[in-house]
Amino acid sequence: MLKWNSDVWAKLTGPYGSAENVPVLLQQLMGQYSQEIFDELFQEHLFHQNTIYTATYAAMPFLAQIACSTSDAEVRKELFINGGIIEASRDGRDEAPFPEAWAELAEDAGSSVCAELYREYIEAIGKLKALTEEVFANTAHHSIDETEKRYILVADAAYRGSYIVANMLMTFINGDEYVAVCPACGEDVFLWPNEDHADILQAYEHDPVFHTGQESHVIVPATSLADEEIRTLAERAVAIGEQTLAGHLHYLAGETSCPSCRERISVWPSLLSTFTV
Repeated sequence: MLKWNSDVWAKLTGPYGSAENVPVLLQQLMGQYSQEIFDELFQEHLFHQNTIYTATYAAMPFLAQIACSTSDAEVRKELFINGGIIEASRDGRDEAPFPEAWAELAEDAGSSVCAELYREYIEAIGKLKALTEEVFANTAHHSIDETEKRYILVADAAYRGSYIVANMLMTFINGDEYVAVCPACGEDVFLWPNEDHADILQAYEHDPVFHTGQESHVIVPATSLADEEIRTLAERAVAIGEQTLAGHLHYLAGETSCPSCRERISVWPSLLSTFTV
């Protein structure tokens, strides 16, 4: 990990410029965890609009160390979730020794420094991933917050390398609507719960929030989850008691007719098609 007084910090960047203040906040967190300080670090220096920065990579080993050493399950869960959000936002095509986008940093700080930062980031992600079962068990027994459970599933998917699924879940974090794209005509297909039966998803041509009274289209749910990723996601959702998603996945794995062109479409690939690694 970078030393607190390393001149590399000033060469790293966050969403609003230099990362020179990041080590100060990290030191404070490692001395005594404060949610207020973490929020400042995360929101002002590490993450902005689904984008991460060189400062994010450098900070992750410190956050993983806190998560692995704390006796506070809530702190561990918070860092597990936010580490997963960061990993979900990483370009999954990045390869060692370090991301191509770091070319300018490599010229300024040196290739060996960049390679070490990237290696330590990947190691930190591995440490956070190792906390999965503990976080899942704690969530299953104590958490009743559905949104928090969704974020845990986002993190879990990211740690498993399922970046597209992680980003889809993060985009539709409330779990009460999804937007797919018809592969035949390219129009949006809005997937919403039935008014009387929230466990049933239906397809609409327009956003039901702004277009009430429009015709709904039946989604024929899959009787079995053949896709390995859907099946894994369903198992993980059940494991932490996220029953809403677990029920909706049979519809997301199903088929419907496009409300715009009437072509038969498979929902899952149409839902994931707008997300890229």
